[in-house]
Amino acid sequence: MTEKLGDDADELKALRDRYVPRGITTAHPIVADRAQGSEVWDTSGKRYIDFVGGIGVMNVGHNHPRVMAAVHEQLDRVTHTAFQVVMYESYLRLAQRICELAPGDLPKKAIFFSTGAEAVENAVKIARAATGREAIISFSGGFHGRTLLALSLTGTVNPYKQNFGPYAAEVYQAPFPYEYRGWSSEQALAALETLFESAVSPQRVAAIIIEPVLGEGGFVPAPIPFLRELRKITEKRGILLIADEIQTGFGRTGKFFAIEHSGVTPDIITVAKSLAAGFPLSAVIGHARRAAARARRENRIGRRRAHAHLGGRARARWRCASSRGDGRN
Repeated sequence: MTEKLGDDADELKALRDRYVPRGITTAHPIVADRAQGSEVWDTSGKRYIDFVGGIGVMNVGHNHPRVMAAVHEQLDRVTHTAFQVVMYESYLRLAQRICELAPGDLPKKAIFFSTGAEAVENAVKIARAATGREAIISFSGGFHGRTLLALSLTGTVNPYKQNFGPYAAEVYQAPFPYEYRGWSSEQALAALETLFESAVSPQRVAAIIIEPVLGEGGFVPAPIPFLRELRKITEKRGILLIADEIQTGFGRTGKFFAIEHSGVTPDIITVAKSLAAGFPLSAVIGHARRAAARARRENRIGRRRAHAHLGGRARARWRCASSRGDGRN
């Protein structure tokens, strides 16, 4: 991965240097020209195996034929109307399907956004509205996005948080159970109780958010006993449990959602990345009565694009492709 760019490398590098800030890095000196399945071709025609998949986005591979056919069909019909203005079928069908797939027997509802960070921030808004509380607890090593609130929840300083403070208020962090780094499940649970005693009363905590498997924090699965005990704690204290499945969802751990390995049913799930096979779409899924009980006033959430025309169509075909096992990778 140290080869030069294609024939137009100098021009493209100049454009990169002139118009793109250094704050966004590019790991490999490659300019993608096209992609198919698990392969990418650069502008000089060199072929690469893509082990990254857009950082957990292309679970069915690049340009899956069913996904692309659905997107082309939707492009010929309508691209955007704003769901707050008129409804469209792809949004409704996708909400139905993703609620059916989410764990738990209680009725669920789903709302769609554009990015993972936006899903996380709206999950926090929903939790606060549903509980009437302000505080949110996240875990060390967790990654929840780069917008201000999502960044405040993120549990790694470098390279994400350095020099970007002050951060959002009423966010607290507890140690993630990472035994290799000296934190067993028992120690992490004890530290959470200490946090309740010394920093924030559990009666003020709206939600605890956790990645079932740390992503940016080192691909560390949360131990199943820890997740089960955490669920007991949240239920006992009236705290909502948010599973951030943005990196772990859609089959990346062997089940559709990583939280399913534990048998735990969260109150809210955030998803993005492979939700729409490369198109910008995210979602918040929650128990209809518990998570949305106090967020009923119209337009309290979802005042951005809330689109899902193209993304909803892509997601519907993603599900078709993945369920038939023909990811073409």
